[in-house]
This record gives sequence, structure tokens and C-alpha cells, in this order.
Amino acid sequence: MHAVILAGGKGVRLRPYTTTLPKPLVPIGDEYAILEILLHQLSRQGFRSVTLAIGHLGHLIRSYVGNGSRWGLRIDYASETAPLGTIGPLLTMRDRLPQDFLVMNGDVLTDLDFADLLEEHNATRPPLTVATYARQVSIDFGVLTTRNGQVIEFSEKPTLDYQVSMGVYGVSRDCIAKYEAGLSLGFDELVLDLLAEGRHPREYRFDGYWLDIGRPDDYDRANAEFPHLRPQLLEGPVRVAAGGCGEPSPRRAPASRR
Repeated sequence: MHAVILAGGKGVRLRPYTTTLPKPLVPIGDEYAILEILLHQLSRQGFRSVTLAIGHLGHLIRSYVGNGSRWGLRIDYASETAPLGTIGPLLTMRDRLPQDFLVMNGDVLTDLDFADLLEEHNATRPPLTVATYARQVSIDFGVLTTRNGQVIEFSEKPTLDYQVSMGVYGVSRDCIAKYEAGLSLGFDELVLDLLAEGRHPREYRFDGYWLDIGRPDDYDRANAEFPHLRPQLLEGPVRVAAGGCGEPSPRRAPASRR
């Protein structure tokens, strides 16, 4: 199993924490970098190789991570000199990626079973599998539905339910085959293109712990919650290679998976 971690962004929304550090190296609980937690989780779940897509302050990530041997991983790098979006970095490394692989943002704190997501992607064969999470948005106003100048429906301060992308995907190489290397391509553009072609991505719904560390208040929350979450994040599912052949042993699906 192979994973690509997107770690090239400038982390503008997380300043001043990212003034001198790339966002994936920002410490959580004064003990672990976000990226270190992700690599630890991937290794425990049976991943053996990772590509880090780096850009802003990428040399610090290279120095910190090295070849990945301390996590039992083989790590290589893909550098971008200009922002390429979420999917664009994959186009530059497409020839060295397996047919199906995991892609994830480098600022995600979650106890999602990444291996289970990739297994489901392999089994169901969609072009793209998107990990989703339930979010509620409260509207502080009375909401009117109108038609032809008339109010036909009213809701006072409703709460809207959405399934949002967690920034973790199972990707088939075929779904990015038509794009030219070097193209700046976002996740939103890829999804819209797939929908226009009638190739519907698959949802992997998750209701465990997930936090996108994009803003200072998210970062403060992560640090406040980490002492309680540490066992959950660092001692999650383990996959052990069976018989020395590199094939993973069966695992029970995590309780948080719906």
C-alpha cells in the first residue's frame, strides 16, 4: 500500500505558527509533529511506502523525515516550484505511482483507518473514494424559500447538515491519466470533471475523530485535546505482514466506521 501526503502548502491561515515551520511540522502536544503522527499511523496500518509532495520550506521536511526508516517506511519526495493545487502534484509523479493509492493532506488529525479506506477503494473500483465527515452549520437568520415573488416556506434559524471532505482520498491512477503534468488542478475541479463524465466518486463515511488543522483555533483545540486523544491516535489499528510475503493479515474494521 502506498500513500501520498500533500505537504507543500504555505499554511497562510495558520500564521504565525507557520512563519518558520511548514504546517506538517507544527508540533502537537509539544511532542509530535502532525506529519510524524500521520507517518506513525500509516506504518502501523501496513503502508510501506510514502511520497511526500513538498514545496514551501520543503527542505525542513526532508531534514526531519529523511528516508522514513525510523517509521519502517520507504519515503521519497516530489518537489513543486509553484503551487499545483491538491491534485496537481500527483500528475508530476504519476508514472511512479501504483494503480490505486491513498492521498491525504498533511495537516489532518484523525483516527481514520486509512488502510480500510484504500481496501474499500480497491474492492469497489471507483475512480475516486472520498472520506467524508458530518458537519452541521447553524444559520442565525430566518430562512425564506421564495417562488415567483411569494414566500412558500419558512424556517427559523435552521441547522443544515452536510457531508464534507476530510482531505483523505483513495485514488485510481486512471482518473488522472488525461491531465498533463505541471497542470495546477484542484480536488474540486477533479470531482466536477468526473461528475460531468458520469464517473461518480464513492463516499467513505466516517464518524470517528477528525480535525483539519487549518486555523489557529483548530491548532489550539488539537493541542488541548491531544493528551486525551494520544492513545486513540497513536495506538490505533495495527496490520502485520503475514508469512513474510508482504501480504497483510486480516483486520477487523474500526468501530467508528459506518
